Amino acid sequence: MTVDNVKPTVGFIGLGIMGRPMAENLIRAGYPLIVYNRTPQKMEAVVKLGAKSTNHPAQVCDDSDIVITMLPDTPDVDQVYFGDHGIMNRVRAGQILIDMSTVSPRIARKIAEEAQAKGAESLDAPVSGGDIGAKEGTLSIMVGGSVHAFERAYPLFQVMGKNIVHIGPSGAGQVTKTCNQIVVAITIEAIGEALVLAEKSGVDPAKVRSALLGGFASSRILEIHGQRVLDRRFEPGFKMRLHRKDLNIALDTAQDMEVSTPLTALVHDMMNSLLAQGKGELDHSYLVAEIAKRANLAME
Repeated sequence: MTVDNVKPTVGFIGLGIMGRPMAENLIRAGYPLIVYNRTPQKMEAVVKLGAKSTNHPAQVCDDSDIVITMLPDTPDVDQVYFGDHGIMNRVRAGQILIDMSTVSPRIARKIAEEAQAKGAESLDAPVSGGDIGAKEGTLSIMVGGSVHAFERAYPLFQVMGKNIVHIGPSGAGQVTKTCNQIVVAITIEAIGEALVLAEKSGVDPAKVRSALLGGFASSRILEIHGQRVLDRRFEPGFKMRLHRKDLNIALDTAQDMEVSTPLTALVHDMMNSLLAQGKGELDHSYLVAEIAKRANLAME
């Protein structure tokens, strides 16, 4: 929302693979940005574009109308919001706090309760689309929180994403992202089974992928990650260790809700194996390598 054509000042915390391009898109759209990152060197690129840097999260909160966090895991979010130099120590009435990390629905609800107690509002707004979507501003954004806060934040979401859906109350965005990560993980595993089976059968996996893309098995994951597998190109767009973290959240949430998720548990176990082999920093599409190894097929 703008008042008299003046855009609100946005604080942005977390400038990793996803956060940095998201922040850069906001700067290019004309939003004044104040940034913080645990590794100071990661702030340099956005500062060159016009952002101001700070020394801790609370300082970001001091000078911003809206604060966005994009962090790796639930403990990181807990520290940034509730630590000694955390956001909640300085939050003001009227501010909006937007956590776009992928974390437990529990902490999303905790942030919402604390923000409301201080006269502020919060949104949990995790994203899907990977580093490509972050760079191109085409992320899918799943939002939990009040309609009022969603409407105020909507112009910022439009800069960062294309498919923007208000799901429901606080925590609903994180539940939706958990569902998304289940589907993505199991789909990567299924594509891995298919391409490994094709290759072991002496059938060209590139032609198999091409044929499947024209039928009911077509998907964005088959398009992008299927090509990664064919090229044996696994530099991270989304790291394996982070997707394993997301499946931890999925299994934990499923346990809370007494929901059976057997395939999620299976893929989680395969990711555990890959992390034990030191592959956690590779792209999550490298999951296919676990299937290939069981078939005595090299993925390197």
